[in-house]
Amino acid sequence: MRIVRDIAHVDPAARGASAAIGNFDGVHLGHRAVIDTARAAARAAFAPLGVMTFEPHPREVFNPGGTPFRLMNAEARAHRLEKLGVEVLYELPFTRALSDLEPEAFSRRILHEALGLAHVVVGTDFCFGKARAGTAADLTRHGDALGFGVTVAPLLSVGPGRVSSTAIREALSEGRPRDAAAMLGHWHRIDGPVIQGDQRGRLLGYPTANLSIEGLHPPKFGVYAVKADVLSGPHKGSYDGAASIGVRPTFGVNSANCETFLFDFAGDLYGTHLSVALVEFLRPEERFDGVEALIAQMDADCLRARDILAHA
Repeated sequence: MRIVRDIAHVDPAARGASAAIGNFDGVHLGHRAVIDTARAAARAAFAPLGVMTFEPHPREVFNPGGTPFRLMNAEARAHRLEKLGVEVLYELPFTRALSDLEPEAFSRRILHEALGLAHVVVGTDFCFGKARAGTAADLTRHGDALGFGVTVAPLLSVGPGRVSSTAIREALSEGRPRDAAAMLGHWHRIDGPVIQGDQRGRLLGYPTANLSIEGLHPPKFGVYAVKADVLSGPHKGSYDGAASIGVRPTFGVNSANCETFLFDFAGDLYGTHLSVALVEFLRPEERFDGVEALIAQMDADCLRARDILAHA
């Protein structure tokens, strides 16, 4: 997959795509429906399949220092989009200057002149341009005038509710990863490089691979049955495990992170890239009076996680 970040110098081979437009946080089933519509248009026009998104997320620009909300970082999003067959990812640098473009100017200068898109697909709730004044209907008119096609895809529902990143965040906050997965179309994952931890796990008999959750929407703190993929290094592969997400209150005040114990694994994962899928919430995070009680609970957690994952 080709990733385009400099829209002032776009390779001719990256122009002319049929592109789905949006933030695509989580790349959930609703996003996939929009991408599939763009895929159909790409095939009809013999054009590459593209996705146009923004980095950083506009919310991070307008509300710096706000509560972390992202379901995935840019790298994880790109990895998921590549799995879906996206050929060109337009990852536009989101700035105040870009946000100040009037809707018609955005359509003309960015979609038409800079990227030369042949077709664009958006959801019915799509807004764009200065003060989010542009609508899907405006985009359709701009496409007619500038010569690119526009399709407005209907919003997708699963069960009684609409699929949205907000609903997925709510499910994760409440410790319902299976409900989140039903909307995502895949397990919710925490991705990143394995970082140096406090190394207490080794002393407890449970060495863990630690991932930062900084900048991400935090799932409910507690212990989860997980499936983990080591994406790089000599131990590359898939493993079952148990993960603790939270601040480790037994050991004082700590920054929140994700600590994952891989079953039946021996090796050094520092510096490798790990992707941890949350399968089932086992219990809330708690403070133990001593390490003996903590180890006993970890033993029970891992036994339960093994049983759950054997049928997942």
